[in-house]
Formats: sequence, structure tokens, C-alpha cells
Amino acid sequence: FFQQWYSNSMKVICMWLADRLDLQLHIYQLKTLIKIVKKTYRDFRLQGVLEGTLNSKTYDTVHSRLTVEEATVSVTDAGGLQGITMKDSDE
Repeated sequence: FFQQWYSNSMKVICMWLADRLDLQLHIYQLKTLIKIVKKTYRDFRLQGVLEGTLNSKTYDTVHSRLTVEEATVSVTDAGGLQGITMKDSDE
């Protein structure tokens, strides 16, 4: 059940980002998505969802897009993310 829930959640985020592929995300959209994706990943990992499901191609796509958006904001808007980053605190 949790694996399907996680997969569907990531698919929805990925489709939303794909619809806005040619648009840069607003700073508040980016901050919110980073928090949602990181929290979802951690919570479902704690629920025992397998690494293969957690690190799916969909998650990799979402992670890559948010990382690129984060890098763009850090170059164009100093201090815009206020410490919110896709980099995991474990790294």
C-alpha cells in the first residue's frame, strides 16, 4: 500500500513539473516542493518502502528538476531559499 502511495505521489509531482517544463518555478513553489519531496521520501522510507521504489526514475526526475531550479535561484536570488535545499542533511 505504501509503495503504491509513494509512487503515485511522485508521479503527480513529476507530471506537474513536466507541465511547467518551459517555466521557471516561483521561489515559493520551489521551497514548498522541496519540503514536500524530502518529507515524503523520508516518511515513506521510515514506513519500510524499499529503496528500489524510493529511488525510482520518477523520483530521480523530480530530484533533478528541483536541484536545477535550486541552483538557478541561488545564482539569481541571493538568500532566496533561506537554507532550504534538496541536499539531504545526512550528506
